Amino acid sequence: MARVALVTGGTRGIGAAISGALKDAGYRVAANYGSKKVKADAFTATTGIPSYGWDVGDFAATQAGVGKVTADLGPVDVLVNNAGITRDVPLHKMTDEQWSEVVRVDLSSCFNTCRAVIDGMRERSFGRIVNISSINGQAGQFGQANYSAAKAGIIGFSKALALEGARKGITVNTICPGYIDTEMVQAVPPDVLKAIVAKIPVGRLGKAEEIARAVLFLVADDAGFVTGSTLTVNGGQYLT
Repeated sequence: MARVALVTGGTRGIGAAISGALKDAGYRVAANYGSKKVKADAFTATTGIPSYGWDVGDFAATQAGVGKVTADLGPVDVLVNNAGITRDVPLHKMTDEQWSEVVRVDLSSCFNTCRAVIDGMRERSFGRIVNISSINGQAGQFGQANYSAAKAGIIGFSKALALEGARKGITVNTICPGYIDTEMVQAVPPDVLKAIVAKIPVGRLGKAEEIARAVLFLVADDAGFVTGSTLTVNGGQYLT
């Protein structure tokens, strides 16, 4: 039977590309979304991938959501934590809510979803977890103390969980995308976007499909010797 994959934030942008690539590779895919049900429904109608709405930053809601996915499709073998938000503002103007909401949705969600699937993965002695961080979790970014902190936290979280899961056949890896040609990036003012592209050695924005291909590599059954790794996919903009 095909493995079940859950992608958070899986109906738009990078997440939609990951969901589609996993389906094309033969996985049974569930795509989570946090809001914008109309767009999620359109994604499901177009792709045939079922979408499930819940707030991944809410522990109880995530437990219930993963339970629903499991009841519909089967136990989750592959988890891709892609959901994330931004609330950009310099720290001296940042509110407690702007800090807390980004950390809750971008970082705490990884705990919530992993906690919901880890016991089953341990019992089955198999699991693939890929957490989507960001170039700005590695290099930092002006006005993104909240986002950069959350995305850097994902890297540390992934390394620790990789050590815990290794003996049980569970791999945990991180992907740090650079600037990808998505709806969110295209909303950046044209002059700012031009300056960003000028700093990317390959001379262009990345494609969501390029992140999806990296995910496919890491979640494969025969990728069991790759764990605790941080894969940068940024066109050479930041080298580690």
